[in-house]
Amino acid sequence: MYRKTMRKILVTGATGQIGSELTLALRDKFGGENVVAAGHRRPPSDKLLNTGPFVYLDATDKKTLDKIVEEYDIDTIYHLAAVLSVVGEKDPQNAWRVNMESLYNVLEIAREKNLTRVFWPSSIAVFGPETPRVKTPQNTILIPRTIYGVSKAAGELLCNYYFHRFGVDVRSVRYPGIISSETPPGGGVTDYAVEIFYEAIKHKRYTCFLKADAVLPMMYMPDCINAALKIMEADPSRIKCRTSYNVTAMSFSPAELAAEIKRHIPDFVCEYKPDFRQQIADSWPMTIDDSAAREDWGWRPEYDLAAMVKDMIEKLSKRFVEGRL
Repeated sequence: MYRKTMRKILVTGATGQIGSELTLALRDKFGGENVVAAGHRRPPSDKLLNTGPFVYLDATDKKTLDKIVEEYDIDTIYHLAAVLSVVGEKDPQNAWRVNMESLYNVLEIAREKNLTRVFWPSSIAVFGPETPRVKTPQNTILIPRTIYGVSKAAGELLCNYYFHRFGVDVRSVRYPGIISSETPPGGGVTDYAVEIFYEAIKHKRYTCFLKADAVLPMMYMPDCINAALKIMEADPSRIKCRTSYNVTAMSFSPAELAAEIKRHIPDFVCEYKPDFRQQIADSWPMTIDDSAAREDWGWRPEYDLAAMVKDMIEKLSKRFVEGRL
């Protein structure tokens, strides 16, 4: 079984939104010394530094990546390093270079060293205006309108190729917007759903860069982490999709989120001033069909909108009182 044979894990992008929490979850599960965190530009937290090994890594540098895999006897990689949607549109050439070269390097090393398993997250950004926006199917049209989406769509095909051509056991999920109580926003279109909590607690007012009725699929970080762990633990025979699985937990608009926050902070006010990010949101799905993930490897989210908002406000309010927000 995977859990018994795994020796060492490398997490690239370990200081990012997902990586910073996934790394800690992996260390809790497999032991801190067995999970190597790799970051590039964003400084690591004290907790990340104090719970296991940390290395600085530009994942586009294959030589250094290869050296780290050798040095720490890595046999499983969670490759999370990426340039996200909004940041990517400011410098699309760099976004393509970082996203594609780093993935190619990881897959090549997995092939060369016969690694046990690779996890690589895709995104709802692979979809575009031509894709059905309601109950977006698992297998559908992928014509993204952002360089982030283009790199993710290409990455899905590359992962599929490396599995069928070389037998690399690479697994992927298409994440929706991710909401975290621990990590600040990192340059995505769905970041409003994180920013709004900070502003609600600190100032009781928020100006949203999307329209009030802009419905998008979302997921709370505990479910995000669970999806990564669950798909990686599944028996290979259960992974029938080798591009990327649709996963989701909830869909809501900024107005619906604001209304739920207002139940906890009655004097909270949200205004709406859509900017260029609205065009990107308009090209993405409103709801996702993730039945394939549910059937193949037992995916089930635990948090809905009400549960997520309650937990976010409790955690962030505590940090605000302690002066850590």
